[in-house]
Amino acid sequence: MTRTNGTTAGSPEGRGAEAYGGSTHTDAQAMAQPGAPTKARAKTHAQSHVRPHATARAGKAAPGVPVLGPRALNRATLERQHLLRRSAALTATEAVGHLVGLQAQNVKPPYYALAARLEGFCPGDLSTAMADRAVVRIVTLRSTIHTHTADDALSLRPLVQAARDRELHAFRKGLVGVDLERLAVISRELVEAEPRTMKQLREELLAEWPDADPFALSVAARCGLPLVQVTPRGLWGRSGQVALTTAEHWLGRPAEPTPAPDATVLRYLAAFGPASVKDMQTWAGLTRLREAFERLRPRLVTFRDEKGVELFDLPDAPRPDADTPAPPRLLPEFDNLLLAHADRSRVVPAALKGRTWAGNQAYRALLVDGFLAGVWRQDGNVLTVEPFGRLTKGQRDEVVGEAERMLRVMSGDGSYDIRFGTVTG
Repeated sequence: MTRTNGTTAGSPEGRGAEAYGGSTHTDAQAMAQPGAPTKARAKTHAQSHVRPHATARAGKAAPGVPVLGPRALNRATLERQHLLRRSAALTATEAVGHLVGLQAQNVKPPYYALAARLEGFCPGDLSTAMADRAVVRIVTLRSTIHTHTADDALSLRPLVQAARDRELHAFRKGLVGVDLERLAVISRELVEAEPRTMKQLREELLAEWPDADPFALSVAARCGLPLVQVTPRGLWGRSGQVALTTAEHWLGRPAEPTPAPDATVLRYLAAFGPASVKDMQTWAGLTRLREAFERLRPRLVTFRDEKGVELFDLPDAPRPDADTPAPPRLLPEFDNLLLAHADRSRVVPAALKGRTWAGNQAYRALLVDGFLAGVWRQDGNVLTVEPFGRLTKGQRDEVVGEAERMLRVMSGDGSYDIRFGTVTG
């Protein structure tokens, strides 16, 4: 292994981000805007970061509710994300379930996300689960592609249908005269007879509605049906075009009726809490979730952040001391940790807002002491880190150790080159 000053790591990693059936939806727009719950772990509250004080206003916490500062929120969320310490107990499929999916606009990010969170992970673990149809690639949260467990694909996709309906509404001018129910029936018959690319499906639909806008037809098909990307797409080390069929056909069982969001609220808090109603709405791409939080209020505990915003949480969820050590972590582009809250100050310092994205292209994120501290890239066995500020010698050594670990897992070769690019403030 060599350690040298190399070129910057600021090259966008989002090139080639696949459009799901021609969609241009990415999580870059979201970035531009400021399994079941695991058993509780022992927890303490840092008194300097949890203070009893609040103001009573609409959307604000009631007086006397404890305050959680950014570091306390950071450590609570990192613990639930298995980013304070890697989990040695969860399988790849179980981790995907606990995290309620992994953002998967590109093929590789879910693998890197699990490498940062699981002890002993190897890419074949997730790839095998995908080949066995235990996990699938499907558009759900924020109208973007996610890797989900089979169960979640069949339950979450109906839950977010309202967001897909809003997306489709934007294309209504190109669908004049199109019977959307009939389009869904025809599309289902086509993709269940044989997986089809969106181009193939669009051509078939144009034969039925030659005057419609071709792109709008493809949008209508993917918004109206729960379409999954069939393998080999998404498998580690394999290539394959995006071919689609329905989740029900691929998994051999029907989707669930549209569920109430209550169970998903609890799972969201278990993975990303403490959080506000707006936080979850940002994560899911949904609106009007306050009613579900209010139904669950008797089962939850509440805090507020330093701005007075009410935060909900599970009573027995881990909330470690705010000074708990947080080792460096290398996260993939568009990791859900960076997309799961309306207020991202628990991970992204205000001065660094927007530093992990550029238009529709994204950078991979370096966390130091739990917070965004730089970006990174990997080219074969060369991993280049570009910090946003100067690292101490101890921090630099820890980053090198984490980079070596990531290369061992993701490359498997014993020869590594860890480089630090130009420091940018």
